[in-house]
Amino acid sequence: MSSERLVQTLAEPSSETRAGTFVEVLLGRLEALGVRSAFGLVGGAIAPLAHALALSRLEAFHFRHEGGAGFAAVEASLASGRPTVLFTTTGPGLLNALTPVAAGRWEGAKLLMLSGSTSSAQRGRWACQETSSHTLPQSGLFTSGPLFHYATTVEHPAELDSVCARLASGFARPGGFIAHVSLPLSVQTAQVPAASSSPLIRPVAPACSSEELAELARMLAERETVLWVGFGARHAAAEVRALAERLGAPVMSSPRGKGIFPERHPLYLGSTGLGGHATVDRYFIARRPEHVLVLGSRLSEPTSFWNPLFIPTQGFIHVDVDPEVPGSAYPTARVLPVQAEVKGFLQRLLELLPAPRRAPRVVEGLAAESALAPRQEGPVRPRVLMERVQSLIIDRSDAVVMTESGNAFAWGNQHLRFEEPGRYRVSTGFGSMGHMASGVVGLALARGGKAVAIVGDGSMLMNNELSTAAQYSAPAVWIIMNDAQYGMVEQGMRALGFQPLETAIPRADFVSIARACGADGVRVEHEPELDSALEAALAAQGPFVVDVAIDPHETAPWMRRIQNLIVQGAESQKGGER
Repeated sequence: MSSERLVQTLAEPSSETRAGTFVEVLLGRLEALGVRSAFGLVGGAIAPLAHALALSRLEAFHFRHEGGAGFAAVEASLASGRPTVLFTTTGPGLLNALTPVAAGRWEGAKLLMLSGSTSSAQRGRWACQETSSHTLPQSGLFTSGPLFHYATTVEHPAELDSVCARLASGFARPGGFIAHVSLPLSVQTAQVPAASSSPLIRPVAPACSSEELAELARMLAERETVLWVGFGARHAAAEVRALAERLGAPVMSSPRGKGIFPERHPLYLGSTGLGGHATVDRYFIARRPEHVLVLGSRLSEPTSFWNPLFIPTQGFIHVDVDPEVPGSAYPTARVLPVQAEVKGFLQRLLELLPAPRRAPRVVEGLAAESALAPRQEGPVRPRVLMERVQSLIIDRSDAVVMTESGNAFAWGNQHLRFEEPGRYRVSTGFGSMGHMASGVVGLALARGGKAVAIVGDGSMLMNNELSTAAQYSAPAVWIIMNDAQYGMVEQGMRALGFQPLETAIPRADFVSIARACGADGVRVEHEPELDSALEAALAAQGPFVVDVAIDPHETAPWMRRIQNLIVQGAESQKGGER
């Protein structure tokens, strides 16, 4: 379907900026564009930028690794709804940040990386940590492409206005925006005269025409439809619920979309994909709908596993701000693409839909799980841990819960229930280990309240920012599923018929590590100890670790991922130890 222009520039009065160095003026412009925080690691090549940050009104957080800083910046952006800055020095500093930058692109964050680069007079002379075309590829790092929506190396201070205009446009658009501005030292310290700030940019989301919307309203009112809700609909929870109840339509969600539609609502079928629910499959087997209305989901492998069971008889109606998304997951299925921002689309749609003319259908939704009786001996079963997290943290506090790549997000996706958006974070698509282990610090700082990351011991050893959390008294909590192995890899390789390669790791004492970094924690050996440990974590004023001895023999609920890998050819042909 056709769409209108994405953004428009309004010629409204703008504030004057004071004269100063390039980086001083740039930071003032960024503040005017909504930036409030910066995360990173200082180095010699960005000393002027660091000085300007120290004097600016932005809140700067100095991390221990650029990877951790980047994940924290991504989560801070998603939590606050504002663009954030990630600052890095040249060479290894820049390269260390690329994994969280890629994750931010997948997750829909608004992130600006400011990096140092080698000044033109020193390029090609083996300058310390030289960052130029002589040492690093320019395409992709310093140009727009799959990694950055916008990227440039500033060669002259006169480029300030054009750079800020591009950033303003990107920050204003619906969805995510990842940018990289590389700054040679000579540019950072160049003087810039006083000037007006960038013009005001306001988003105008793509939208259907009135005729197209009326036809969609008629179609949905007359035909059996299921709603499939993704992360892109997180700002439209009220509208999603109103639509489902108006149509009497069942709702299923992606893992990242959990909580957008209440998971205890009688129309909720369950979540799909990694750690998804069998109730969804049973519904489609018994009563495949004519249409599936997809709201803000790419239907990627971890969301759909490209399961043909979910293809409706008359096709998908796929709503997304990105015109390249509809049809990409199911290329042979019939798809009606709608380029629109989900909230505005649903608001207009609801105005046209008639009052329901039929009784709401009855669906087999998610029944309340029977609690497992705690056992007195042996390590903690993951499902019992999830039950206690549900009862003590999700149901009795306002903490945001995150699950890390690995077995943690499979257990969390299946067993944790959320009644509102913004309470759950998971990165099933890019799925970088260490994302939530360090991102929890950025989330806690951004919201000024409890953020809880459920992570594996492998992820915690790969990338945590305990020391940074202690420095800033971040109210972050790590619940570590400590099974002394890379659990998902170990279980997954055996399920595929392969012999695992060195998946066992020495058991770490994370409470001692936390205390050595200035944080606190408690060790949990048995299930009856969980409640007091989680209560202590919620009561803690600063960062806190709950180190849980997990039963390594409990297989996580990710068998659909294994089945999909087999379809793609990842099964051992010889068979192996199972």
